[in-house]
Amino acid sequence: MLYKVFVEPFVFMGEAPDLLIQTLWEGLVSGVLYALIALGFVLIFKASGVFNFAQGIMVVFAALILVGLYEKGVPAFLALILAAAAMLVLAVVVERVVLRPLVNQPDIILFMATFGLTYLLIGFGELIFGGNPREMITGALFLPQGTTEIDALGGSIRLQHLDIAAAVIASIMIGLLAVFFSKTRIGRALRAVADSHKAALSVGISLNQIWVIVWFAAGLVALVAGIMWGARSGVSFSLQIIALKALPVLILGGFTSIPGAIIGGLIIGVGEKVGEFYWGPLVGGGVETWLAYVIALLFLLYRPQGLFGEKIIERI
Repeated sequence: MLYKVFVEPFVFMGEAPDLLIQTLWEGLVSGVLYALIALGFVLIFKASGVFNFAQGIMVVFAALILVGLYEKGVPAFLALILAAAAMLVLAVVVERVVLRPLVNQPDIILFMATFGLTYLLIGFGELIFGGNPREMITGALFLPQGTTEIDALGGSIRLQHLDIAAAVIASIMIGLLAVFFSKTRIGRALRAVADSHKAALSVGISLNQIWVIVWFAAGLVALVAGIMWGARSGVSFSLQIIALKALPVLILGGFTSIPGAIIGGLIIGVGEKVGEFYWGPLVGGGVETWLAYVIALLFLLYRPQGLFGEKIIERI
């Protein structure tokens, strides 16, 4: 048993390096998409100090709006713009109805508000779009299809064109948002709000505007993530379960760190693919569904602030 756990998988990696590269590539693609979803959580947490439980359903809701509008005859790119506009409307409504009345309330109150928002969006989405799975409009959005096979390392490596596009688009969006929130005036205001709501208000920063901007940015992230994950596995309410895989990513990288979301996403994506392929047969499969949470549990035990999170010391 010790040989099968600690030696045999590594021997297999050396004997079939093409399969190892294939597994690593699939893990990197999943990791980038996990990081994109996690970025939406990070943005809202930095602005309000609360974990937005509704980010997962926002991914589903944005994708359903896009597909639903297209099915009603709206051109694909116009439907994309309208879906982004719907995320802006959602951001304004959340700020006016949920966040504004709860300024300076305990974090648990804000968390429960996002929990309630989740089920409100689920019910509203099922009322409008129904509960049946939909196909993402990949062709209408000119997302590439097909595969490319590369002969290398004594075998062949298959690259899905859609995976390549997803990795590139997600990486570009992560980079743009990282630059926007680290180099611009709004980004500096966001960091001030993250440090202290009262201090930000005292220097003239509008919490209401910052929250709308951040929730709209998180909505755009949700829309892109919904398109990419929907293209890979269809658009249905089960996508919110995939979106919640960002929770282990946040625990690894730190709830306030954009670089942490990226690194954490890559670790989870690669880890679960490698674990499933090489160690999954030893436990009957299914490693991909729980390995991320085991890694997150280990981090909570030994480094609860994550790789890049700030260690908070409270003096009594």
